[in-house]
Amino acid sequence: MQDQENGAVDEAAGAEAAPQVKMNVLTQFVRDLSFENVLAQRGVGGEVTPDITINVNLDAKKRKPEHQFEVTINLKVESKNKADAATLFVLEMEYTGVFHVEGVPEDQIHPFLLIECPRMLFPFLRRIVHDVTRDGGFPALNMENIDFMQIYRQEIMRRQAETAPKNVS
Repeated sequence: MQDQENGAVDEAAGAEAAPQVKMNVLTQFVRDLSFENVLAQRGVGGEVTPDITINVNLDAKKRKPEHQFEVTINLKVESKNKADAATLFVLEMEYTGVFHVEGVPEDQIHPFLLIECPRMLFPFLRRIVHDVTRDGGFPALNMENIDFMQIYRQEIMRRQAETAPKNVS
């Protein structure tokens, strides 16, 4: 509807057409955490040059209460010495958030849960990794931002490749 004085469109009319997306983080927590300082266990001294590998997997599932979902980031950080590929440390963590999500169309809930929800959790996960590596005897690891959209796309492509019919010659 237009206001006759200034020609402005009534925003209430447009709001009825698209449902309002609501997302709240109800809780977040470390479900599992393991840090192994392999370097200290071996007792190796001398200069090391770390090569760090970070693997991320995502999982989401519906919870019993309506509109509640659980999203888990499974993280594995492995540091190896560049010179001899000896493991320096391994950090494994499951970081979970419980979300209340409304207004997301059914066909978009899966990407929403595996892209937007991990984005909300990531700063807290990054801080834990920072503190654990520092407290574990290494320089604090400051993780770069993770592109959760790219991870989601790669997983979709991987699943499509697995289900694609194989040509037999």
